[in-house]
Amino acid sequence: MEELTVKESARTTQVIPGLTEKGKARPVLLRDITSEDEVRLDLGDEEFNRVLGGGLVKGALVLIGGEPGIGKSTLVLQTVLKLTHMKTLYVSGEESSRQLKLRSDRMAHHNPDCFVLCETNLEQIFIQAQNVKPDLLIIDSIQTVFTEVVESSPGSVSQVRECSAAILKYAKESGVPVLLIGHINKEGSIAGPKVLEHIVDAVLQFEGDQHYMYRILRGIKNRFGSTAELGIYEMRQDGLREVSNPSELLLTQNHEGLSGVAIAAAIEGVRPFLIETQALVSSAVYGTPQRSATGFDIRRMNMLLAVLEKRAGFKLIQKDVFLNIAGGLKVNDPAIDLAVISSVLSSSLDIGIDQGICMAGEVGLSGEIRPVNRIEQRILEAEKLGFSRIIIPHNNLKGFDSSKCKIQIVQVRKVEEAFRQLFG
Repeated sequence: MEELTVKESARTTQVIPGLTEKGKARPVLLRDITSEDEVRLDLGDEEFNRVLGGGLVKGALVLIGGEPGIGKSTLVLQTVLKLTHMKTLYVSGEESSRQLKLRSDRMAHHNPDCFVLCETNLEQIFIQAQNVKPDLLIIDSIQTVFTEVVESSPGSVSQVRECSAAILKYAKESGVPVLLIGHINKEGSIAGPKVLEHIVDAVLQFEGDQHYMYRILRGIKNRFGSTAELGIYEMRQDGLREVSNPSELLLTQNHEGLSGVAIAAAIEGVRPFLIETQALVSSAVYGTPQRSATGFDIRRMNMLLAVLEKRAGFKLIQKDVFLNIAGGLKVNDPAIDLAVISSVLSSSLDIGIDQGICMAGEVGLSGEIRPVNRIEQRILEAEKLGFSRIIIPHNNLKGFDSSKCKIQIVQVRKVEEAFRQLFG
C-alpha cells in the first residue's frame, strides 16, 4: 500500500506542474466559470441583427452563403455602409474597386471609414488588416482567397480549409469579427468542404427566387443565438429593404370571389405572418394526373390529398393539382396544412373562401386537426391585420385568454368541421 501511495503522489507531482505552466490550458471547474453576456455590435439592420441573435459578437466568424447573383455582396456592402461608427475593411476577390464604388453609389448610405482592398493573397490581406486595424473585416468571397502555404489552386478543398482556419485564428486573437461570403453549388450546399461549416461560428443562408423581389436570410448554425430566426428583405434598385411586417406585403392582392385561395397563419422562426396558399385543381388531360407544388413539400401535399380522398370523401384521383405559396416563399410550418387542403377543395368545388377568414392547423392521417405551437401569436397577428375569423384546432387555447380578442375564434376537431365552417 505504501508503494502505491508513493507512485500516486509521484504521478500527481508530474501532472500538476504541466497544467499550471504559463501559456498552457488547464481544467477549470464549471461552477467557477463566470457567465456573462457576449458584447454584440449593432449592425444597423434589424433583420440581420435578429438572425445573428441580437448583433454581431466580437471575434465571431460568420459565413454567409447563397447562390450567385442572389444579393449576398449587396447585403453585406449595404450593411457596411450603414456602420458609420465603425472602421471596416472590405476585401473583394471578385470585383474591382471601381465596381464596388458604382454599387455603393446606388445605395443611400455612406461610410467615411470604409476601406476597400482588392486582394486574394491571404498573407497580404493580413498585412493590410494589421495596418488598417479595422473593427470589422469582410472577405468576398472565401473561394477566391489563397495562401502561399498550400500549393493548390484557389477554391480547392485544401485552400479553403487552410484559409478559413487562419482567418478564424485572426478573428479569435484580435477580437475583430469577420464576415465570409461563400457560394452555393448546384446541390444547394456551400461550395468547398463541409469542414468550412463547422469551423465558423455562424452559417447564414441568403435565399430566394431571382424572379421574385423577396429574399430570406436564414440561420443554419449559430453558436451565439437561435437557428430558428428569419430575416426578410425586398430587393430594390437601390439595394435591399428590410421587411418588418411581411404579412402586409404578402397579402396585398385582392382575391374576392376567386376560388383556390386560403390564408394561413404561419410562423417562421419566432415571427408570425399570414401567407396566401393558392391551389388550382383541373381535370387531368393525360392518363396520369400531375402534382406540382411551389414553396411547399410535394410529398406532404400528396399526403394531404390522400387524406382528402380517404377521410373527407373528395375524389381527386383524376385531377391535376397545382399548389403555390404566394410571394416565392418556402414554408416548412406544418400549421399551413389546413390552408393547403382548404385551397385545394375551394378550387375543386369552385367556391371562394371569405376574405375575412384565416386558419392554422396541422392535418393528421386520420383527418384530425392537430394543435400547433404559438397559437396566441397567430391569433394576434390575424387580428392586427383585420381578419374577422380564424379557424384553429380544438383545445389549442390552453392558458390563453381569448375574451379580449375581437376576432372570432372557431375551434375544429376534424377536416369535415373545418369545411362546414368554410363552405357551409
